[in-house]
Amino acid sequence: MTLQTSIRKIYFGTADRRQMFRLFDRYAQRPNRFQGNSDHLYAGEYFEIGRAEHDTMLDILPPLWMRGEMFAMREFLTESVTSVFYALRIDGKVRHFHAYCDLTDARSPVEMRDAIVERESWPVKAMTYEERIEHIWSATHDEYRGYAGERWLPEHRGKRTVLVYGRCGGTILKLLEALTEDEIQAKLPVHLRHLPERHAA
Repeated sequence: MTLQTSIRKIYFGTADRRQMFRLFDRYAQRPNRFQGNSDHLYAGEYFEIGRAEHDTMLDILPPLWMRGEMFAMREFLTESVTSVFYALRIDGKVRHFHAYCDLTDARSPVEMRDAIVERESWPVKAMTYEERIEHIWSATHDEYRGYAGERWLPEHRGKRTVLVYGRCGGTILKLLEALTEDEIQAKLPVHLRHLPERHAA
């Protein structure tokens, strides 16, 4: 399975309550879910939520800590990764976000905050290639996404897969990382298909 450690936006738009809970564990179907350390899968992921969802999570349990515009959940998702929620003023408007931070690094919540503000302050609405791929994975229903199993070549086993429409009208299972530009465009919602692509810094 591919390691993911960088800060990354995984959903484009504001997630409602149902979407938020789905996004909390995008890897629930992964093989060997309860074996090994999965910190690398989650740490660094973030997405936008509404104020009501932010406030709901604050009310569920007393937070582990609160610092200005952020608070951390007391219950950890993995050994060292937990949810951190933010209320950030960006371009004069307060917006709310959920992120997974690895608290073995005491600076990770602050670095996440700074990265969110920087990313969400882009002057032109655009998506990177990685954001397109992550949005597709996040938005695809569990029945239409999964992981490459034993029928795949050994070097592909454990990688993420999605169902796409084939050229002959049927559906085929394809590696998420191998989607063509046309397949990416088809899998994105209409309002995101024509956004310019920006290369990650």
